[in-house]
Amino acid sequence: MTIKTAIFDLDGTLLDTLQDLADAGNRVLADFKYPQHPVDAYKIFVGDGLRVLMERITPDNVTSSEIDQCCESFHAIYTENWDKNSKPYDGIEEMLVQLRDRNIRCSVLSNKPHAFTSIYVDRFFPNSEFEVVFGQREGVNKKPDPAGAIEIAEKMGVHPSECIYIGDTAVDMQTGKAAGMFTIGVLWGFRDLEELQANNADLIVTSPMEIVEYVISAS
Repeated sequence: MTIKTAIFDLDGTLLDTLQDLADAGNRVLADFKYPQHPVDAYKIFVGDGLRVLMERITPDNVTSSEIDQCCESFHAIYTENWDKNSKPYDGIEEMLVQLRDRNIRCSVLSNKPHAFTSIYVDRFFPNSEFEVVFGQREGVNKKPDPAGAIEIAEKMGVHPSECIYIGDTAVDMQTGKAAGMFTIGVLWGFRDLEELQANNADLIVTSPMEIVEYVISAS
């Protein structure tokens, strides 16, 4: 297998964004007088886009119109507080340097809204030279639909079989598999070993440098 490209999920893979997501979510719930959730509960709530997040954290009897209002509120709150606590996981920046040194081109594919995804990458990885950065965009199905991953491969001029897809959730493993890519599940993110195994991750790693080691071994 020739590896030319690494496509990364963002939240829970490159960045620990959980506290800021939970804080914004709980502020929305407080404003609407709904019960709030522990921070760790957001590990399960996030990962499938903003509307799904609001549907998961609000009570079952909330209407579609109220979900719309919650989404608007979350967007406003998060815009002002998105980087209060968020940061790259330990070892991520060194891993990216090592991949670049080995001519592995890197990109990002997230279910976070596209504008936020771009802001995060610019803020936390100004020198990482991600070639393509996609968040959730209108007219493109979100993960686990493979459309975004396949589009990245096409833009970079590589075959999906030459890509590794790295993420921390079932959705990420499903996305990579559907796109015909080698999938790497990471255990420092939001989900656990059992979820990654159940979704047939090709490789599961406990530290970022294990990704570099795999690239070296596959070359």
